[in-house]
Amino acid sequence: MGVSVAVLYDSGLNDFVVYRQEELPALYEALARLNLVVGFNINRFDYKVLAGASPFNHRSLPTLDILEKVHARLGYRLSLDGLAKATLGTPKSATGLDALAWWKEGKMDEIIAYCRQDVAVTRDLYLFGRDNGYLLFSNKAGKTVRLPVEWS
Repeated sequence: MGVSVAVLYDSGLNDFVVYRQEELPALYEALARLNLVVGFNINRFDYKVLAGASPFNHRSLPTLDILEKVHARLGYRLSLDGLAKATLGTPKSATGLDALAWWKEGKMDEIIAYCRQDVAVTRDLYLFGRDNGYLLFSNKAGKTVRLPVEWS
């Protein structure tokens, strides 16, 4: 799997930065300067995809993977969409399958918008958890449940 685009939210800049495939070296430079990289399933997905595009050592980055924290607490995984809907009242805008279809159709603007929204949702979940000490999710019975979190 290749990298068509990567989107980084830099809290120091208070802005999103888009990196296209040919700009990945600049992404690696930006990541190396950060105090903390926050992602959702970043260790099992994003870093693996990036590793296929570069020998850059992603594992050396100070990383907080929200999904790993959720899994450690619950013993099972939750989706970014489910957490976002319950915690923020905001669903994801699309799926990875949509992004693959857009890639085949050459619709880079749609891919960028999708990635940017995913990054914004991840940022907002991180900030909510940091500020409130919990996230929300809907259990199998449809009840909203508080999931205590501690970002360390």
